[in-house]
Amino acid sequence: MHEERSFNDKVWLVLKGLAMGAANKVPGVSGGVVAFVAGFYEEFIYSLQKINRKAAGLLLDGRFKSFFQYINGRFLGLLILGMIISYFSVSKILDFLLLNYELFVWSTFFGMIIGSIYYIAKDFGDWNRKYIAYLLCGIIAGVAISFLEPAKENSNLIFVFFCGIIGVSGMTLPGLSGSFILILLGNYVLLLVDSVNALYDTFIDLAQFDFSFTGDSERIKLLKVLASFASGSLVGLVSLSHLLAYVLKRFKKATYAVIIGFISGSLGVVWPWKEKIYALDAFGNIKFDANDREIITGYDRYWPSEFSFDTLWAIFFIFVGILIVLSLDWYQKIRLNNNG
Repeated sequence: MHEERSFNDKVWLVLKGLAMGAANKVPGVSGGVVAFVAGFYEEFIYSLQKINRKAAGLLLDGRFKSFFQYINGRFLGLLILGMIISYFSVSKILDFLLLNYELFVWSTFFGMIIGSIYYIAKDFGDWNRKYIAYLLCGIIAGVAISFLEPAKENSNLIFVFFCGIIGVSGMTLPGLSGSFILILLGNYVLLLVDSVNALYDTFIDLAQFDFSFTGDSERIKLLKVLASFASGSLVGLVSLSHLLAYVLKRFKKATYAVIIGFISGSLGVVWPWKEKIYALDAFGNIKFDANDREIITGYDRYWPSEFSFDTLWAIFFIFVGILIVLSLDWYQKIRLNNNG
């Protein structure tokens, strides 16, 4: 797990972190799926598991090198670097694409999830009744979550901390989209758009030695919200990784069966053909939240009724998504053959 990595491996780890960060921001897509398909899921979970009492002891004793080696710090650091870069680059591009080419973006992600299901299931081995039961449980849970209605936005710091614990699940549980969970909790825009933008604006101000933002009550509120969310995410990441490491060691095939089912059940979240359902007042007008954003209560999914130009492009991008995932598998096989 702690073998020396080549420069190319390090670059690839940053790129994988970049892909995880982008996936975590898109509702319905799980960063955990990226980790699974890219082949570093178990190392990721077991590395996070090392953030424990012993690691804290090494840190408090000032044994920083031992601490770094114990938690597989180079691996985690490169991944986290990629995620941070993603939040200020790729995620911005994704925001633009979702705004202007929503159907094609969802089609690509739909294809990527189909490819992920195949990728994970192909090496599963024999299916018996027990594993099929676990698979069905995963499918039912994934479908049930995809049809829940979103709550209203809540900036209470304790609730935001809880959102961090739950929202980070998308990084550790393949198929469970942390962003989609945040939509259900009502805080997706607050936590992954407004607060991240506030942090970005603060970095720009600090780089220009402009400290006027300290008098901006809204900016300070958003930074407190982001700090609370980040704290909850850290707690959730470490605690979930310990639970998952335990489960993976003792019930690996059963866990994989549930994960395959969960990813399959989550397909409804990223179904490309859907219309937003807005909350309406007594006069049939769209309701807005406290920040003047339209309140979405769910999605109306439908089958395309005709093979229009857009529908054909959407189908094309579904295959593009499948090929993106399968190309990762082909790349890994080529690497293994070259190293062998």
